[in-house]
Amino acid sequence: MLLEFTKMHGLGNDFMVIDLISQKAFLDTLTIQRLADRHLGIGFDQLLIVEPPDVPSADFKYRIFNADGSEVEQCGNGVRCFARFVHERQLTTKTKIKVQTKSGIVEPELGPNGWVRVNMGYPKFLPQDIPFIAQDVENLYDIDLSNHEQLTIDVVNMGNPHAVTIVPNVISADVARIGPQVESHERFPQRVNVGFMQIVDDKHARLRVFERGVGETLACGTGACAAAVSGIRRGLLSNSVEIELAGGQLLIEWREGEVVWMTGPTATVYHGQLDLRYFQA
Repeated sequence: MLLEFTKMHGLGNDFMVIDLISQKAFLDTLTIQRLADRHLGIGFDQLLIVEPPDVPSADFKYRIFNADGSEVEQCGNGVRCFARFVHERQLTTKTKIKVQTKSGIVEPELGPNGWVRVNMGYPKFLPQDIPFIAQDVENLYDIDLSNHEQLTIDVVNMGNPHAVTIVPNVISADVARIGPQVESHERFPQRVNVGFMQIVDDKHARLRVFERGVGETLACGTGACAAAVSGIRRGLLSNSVEIELAGGQLLIEWREGEVVWMTGPTATVYHGQLDLRYFQA
């Protein structure tokens, strides 16, 4: 069967987006992995699926699958692309929509030039909400790595789990070695996304993110939110901060006790069709 799809990205964090309202398909884990292959498939960090909502308060349901086929709760760059997709494909005429995700309702709003502002909801910090195994609630935690190393992290749930560590320089940060250790650390029973943040000044930080089930990506929206929130809580960042990732910048706004707002660009790369039979077992 022929399946229509769209390739999109937010700051280089790239997606395959499929409308399963006007067409029908079943994608199992192996099929998603084959589609994600950058040599033999379409290639993407995440697959985004548009479905009818299960709740009357939402306009759409939004499902997110990593390149390894695992389903995740939230994706900040993805929800911005999702908003642009449903508008471009004329699935809605609204510029502000309510989207049902695995972690709750998010509300993206389309602005000019492909930029989208998103209410990302309230950050969570308690270990059981990450989830993270800890005896006591702390502001920061030390976790053991290989070779008797310890890493100091903050933990934040932005719809999906994040560990944030401060580094002196993101360029020299050993993301490739430390990222996988933290992602699959025994204290994170559902694995975790790992952010390496360099504070430039109180309004500007640089960030690299090692995403669970994907590896390092050019950008991560929820990771930028988690990093900004962590920096604000530590008194290192202002309430409105630019987070600079390899793919570009996001504006994150947050005050204690309020929701997190994320604003950033989106891009549509191309539309296509594929014969799904070639990707199924």
